[in-house]
Amino acid sequence: MRYIPAFIITTVFLISCKKQINTAENTTLESQTKPNIIYILADDLGYGDLSCYGQEKFKTPNIDALASRGIKFTQHYSGAAVCAPARSSLMTGQHTGHTPVRGNKEIMEGKGGQVPLPANSITIAEVLKDAGYVTGMFGKWGLGFNEGDPNNQGFDEFYGYNDQKLAHRYYPPYLNHNQEIDSLKGNDWTNKTTYAPDRIQEETLKFIEANKDKPFFAYIPSVIPHAELIAPKDSIFLKYEDGFEEVPHMARDSYTSDYGDPNMVWYHYCPQEEPYAMYAAMIHRLDIQVGQIVDKLEELGISENTIIMFASDNGPAKEGGANPNFFNSNGGLRGIKRDLYEGGIRSPFITVWPKKIKAGTVSNHISAFWDVMPTLADIAGIETPKQSDGISMLPTFLDNENQKQHDYLYWEFNVRGGRKAIRKGNWKGVWYDINKKEQGDFELYDLSKDLAEENNIAEDYPEIIEELKNLMNGASVASNLFSF
Repeated sequence: MRYIPAFIITTVFLISCKKQINTAENTTLESQTKPNIIYILADDLGYGDLSCYGQEKFKTPNIDALASRGIKFTQHYSGAAVCAPARSSLMTGQHTGHTPVRGNKEIMEGKGGQVPLPANSITIAEVLKDAGYVTGMFGKWGLGFNEGDPNNQGFDEFYGYNDQKLAHRYYPPYLNHNQEIDSLKGNDWTNKTTYAPDRIQEETLKFIEANKDKPFFAYIPSVIPHAELIAPKDSIFLKYEDGFEEVPHMARDSYTSDYGDPNMVWYHYCPQEEPYAMYAAMIHRLDIQVGQIVDKLEELGISENTIIMFASDNGPAKEGGANPNFFNSNGGLRGIKRDLYEGGIRSPFITVWPKKIKAGTVSNHISAFWDVMPTLADIAGIETPKQSDGISMLPTFLDNENQKQHDYLYWEFNVRGGRKAIRKGNWKGVWYDINKKEQGDFELYDLSKDLAEENNIAEDYPEIIEELKNLMNGASVASNLFSF
């Protein structure tokens, strides 16, 4: 009998709380002309993991083609340095001082199931449903079951992983389809037959085809290239096999043998003899899937009226045999996943909107995940919920000089001693070990001169530090979810 995390089999509660969204009296776009919206979110893909952002050890031609057809942002930020709070920030349009979920905390440690997004949260999916969109989510959710479930947070269709820990595995015995369990043929923790990202891609393409005649929003949070590092050893992998001097991964977070090991922990990562080749192959596979989505839009004749966005949820990881240094995955920036330095939170961000966004545009506009909600609300002709901390990027998309700017961007990560970061203009403040008895020092960087954050100039600018600390103190409100 296969093991299913206890929290997954919990009965999904009906949500009695009706969410209220302020709606514009007159929408700016009629439903038949509203653009379809596809938002693709990679998992642990570094700022430098795309060839259009400088990756040299492998290519991402389909994602690069998006950049050549649209706009590429060089100063876009994730909402957080790890999975769940980044997704919460994206969905609610709030930074981590306000968004409800601010860490990867589970309901039952080791049993699966994250602290859920509250019932009264307002998500991008609900905003777009209110504007007449059909909504679908395909991939890794990570914002809880019951009230936090995608179907209770505005998504008409959901296929993929609800539980982040289950998403550690690429050959799980099942995935979630709305409120049902979809068993994956041939997968039983021992055998590896059905590769989950490929199965999720099938459902993604099916949703696009089924809704080709109406405005739709497809949120596609892929699990690639999050560890574990594993994929079918097909022609994609063979392209990279023997291409690198490998460092086999047999660390303590792996099983001691393979899926059949009786001591296996279901959410740990597999050992990998060729982690570098597999990492490159997995990102190549993600790139192919992006190309398949583009091809499907063209096949259906709806590519001209479809916006495609691509980003990553945080910086590159080092788990499962991944090596950010080998691939320069953070693009020369300091830090990786869980860091609030640039390498941990700066995200590639590409948007294509035919006949609206000028092809080949590169923008240094400073933006973040919490800007996506007001941008999409603006595009759909509906008011942005008042909860949002974001600013619409639509003027930048349309090459309009009236783009508003953030006064500052803020992040907090209340584990590992407590971490906060803030960016105001070119000033970047980073403060680690805030919750320890002996607090860490406040660090200050001038990103216009020191993008790699190598020269801490805190001693030279005490007045700037005081200003940034005051902004930090005002940026955060207590979360009642204890999700740190």
